Amino acid sequence: MIRTVTGHRMAPAEVAGAVLAHEHLRIDLRTPTDAAAAVTDDAAVVAELRAARERHGLGLVVDLTCRGMGRDVRAVRSIAERSGVPVVVATGWYYERFHPGGEPGGSVERAADLLVAEIEEGVAGTGVRPGVIGEVGSHGPAATPAERTGLVAAGRAAAATGLSVATHAHLGQGALEQLDLLTGAGLPPHRISLGHQDLSADTRQHRALAEAGAYVAFDTVGKASYRSDADRLAALLDLLEAGHARRILLSNDISRDAYLAAHGGQGFGHVLGTFRRALAERGVDEPTLDLLYRANALRWLTGTEES
Repeated sequence: MIRTVTGHRMAPAEVAGAVLAHEHLRIDLRTPTDAAAAVTDDAAVVAELRAARERHGLGLVVDLTCRGMGRDVRAVRSIAERSGVPVVVATGWYYERFHPGGEPGGSVERAADLLVAEIEEGVAGTGVRPGVIGEVGSHGPAATPAERTGLVAAGRAAAATGLSVATHAHLGQGALEQLDLLTGAGLPPHRISLGHQDLSADTRQHRALAEAGAYVAFDTVGKASYRSDADRLAALLDLLEAGHARRILLSNDISRDAYLAAHGGQGFGHVLGTFRRALAERGVDEPTLDLLYRANALRWLTGTEES
């Protein structure tokens, strides 16, 4: 079952439309050197989600805003209710620069216990229970000690609670180490989504992650300042040609107001509309598109391996 921000537990069959596997409906990563790294325009987010539901059949959003990222589950619950789009919210720790003071600490056991308590009891007295762990992060080729604690604790908490994990791998780096840390903590690879792989040109890494049984997240589609969608498309087609259609997740990773359509950006509908049309034009058939846009994300979230 999929636990949503409103408390509803959805069976996968209830999600008839597309799933956005890595988004942020409310986030605040502003720093002294980046004063715009936030999504705060709730009205625009509601309008875009509603439009994506009506135009593209959006059926579920996974919001991977976790501890230290300006998470506001009350605001996200309101956005879900107003837009009519079910939303899953998260717990965990992003990469070290954004760890809250004293967290996750030096003890994997205490950090895992903290996550399990939030998953079982809800976030800060709201009654809202996370339905996924993520985006747990590292910010380079190798995780820092604090990031290793966060990743291993996430793996243990996921194994204990039956939730799945999504990672932040900066520019696609460090994903193989993340996979090793999470599986070493007892989490099966099919419950793990390795983030931002569309920002890496290393197609051998993509194939290795898929061959290990994990999900390869092409989750920054439309962020042209990082990489062109043409390059993303080529890497995605390479994975499909290698037989890994069941191991790919897609999303936009809207992480600041400037990415919203109302502010001149690509918006939540980009991967569902423009990018999907590009895939179809390159010969990707409807059964495969259903895997990429719906079935894979539902299998990952629920930890099942059925089609």
